[in-house]
Amino acid sequence: MIGIYITGLLILFFGFLNLFGISQNLFFSQFTFFLVGLFLMFVIKKIGRNFFSINNKFFYWLFIGFLFLVLFFGAEIRGAKRWLDLYFINFQPSEFFKVFYLIFLSNFMAKRKRFADKRLEFLFILIYFLIPAFLIFKQPDLGNTIILTMIFLSLTFFSDIPKKYFVQLIVVVLLTMPLGWFLLQPYQKTRLLSFLSPHLDRQGTAYNMIQSIITIGSGKFFGKGLGLGTQTRLYFLPENSTDFAFASLVEQFGFFGGASVIILFFLFSYFLLRKLFKYFNKVDEQGRQNFFFLLGLSCYLISQIVINIGMNMGLFPITGITLPLISYGGSSLVSFMIGLAFLP
Repeated sequence: MIGIYITGLLILFFGFLNLFGISQNLFFSQFTFFLVGLFLMFVIKKIGRNFFSINNKFFYWLFIGFLFLVLFFGAEIRGAKRWLDLYFINFQPSEFFKVFYLIFLSNFMAKRKRFADKRLEFLFILIYFLIPAFLIFKQPDLGNTIILTMIFLSLTFFSDIPKKYFVQLIVVVLLTMPLGWFLLQPYQKTRLLSFLSPHLDRQGTAYNMIQSIITIGSGKFFGKGLGLGTQTRLYFLPENSTDFAFASLVEQFGFFGGASVIILFFLFSYFLLRKLFKYFNKVDEQGRQNFFFLLGLSCYLISQIVINIGMNMGLFPITGITLPLISYGGSSLVSFMIGLAFLP
């Protein structure tokens, strides 16, 4: 547990330095969110994870309600409705939902003999996933929909549900995947097309990806220095504190800084997975619940790291996924800290 917290704080330190170099206002705002996260971690530790486990259905449906509110009353920012305007802060329910969905799903998976008919059990799990996935996708928020899908698939695969149902689901998804193209928003389609052929529209849809690659390359080995990144400071790189915070970090601190953050993320994931394997063979309900929660949290973390850094380097299409502890954003930071507070 100590290793998780130490590496987490070191990653967060890099995130704070990066934001300070981009904007001091963002730095102080993020530090405030960090203090809020610390307070909530302390409160959750005091209450105990058992309380949230017992009331997992209540929190699941509570955040489903928030996701519904976003569709009708959400604040629209750059064409997306993902936030509820609480006057003093923009609250993003989809970020917090991922953590409480983990509590809910790990509790559901841990209980044996839930249904006599395993097909019915799988159907319930699928419905519990499809409701929030649809609501988040409609915002539209493809990034968090992908993360939620990864969590669902990983926990379902390691559950005691017969693998034939899991395989059948994968086959159906693969067969219907081409139809997903028609469900995407126009800007999501152009992002995918620009990823496949960035040279076709360098000043348009492929601009963000190209600028991110240029920004990373301009950092060279030791970077341009704190606050001296021209790509970032002159706003050639859009979303330089959120989606492309890693590119901004590499420009300021170079290959050395970027590699250091990746190594820290590797160590953080290693400590988390080492803790996960302690519960791998547990047969009691509490042990299984801990296993599924740690599995989901590991999947959540690793998926976001790989997709975000890959996106910054032009290896994946742009999906709007944040980099944990590095990207600016109160909902992202606080929700992740809440997830750490639930660690067994």
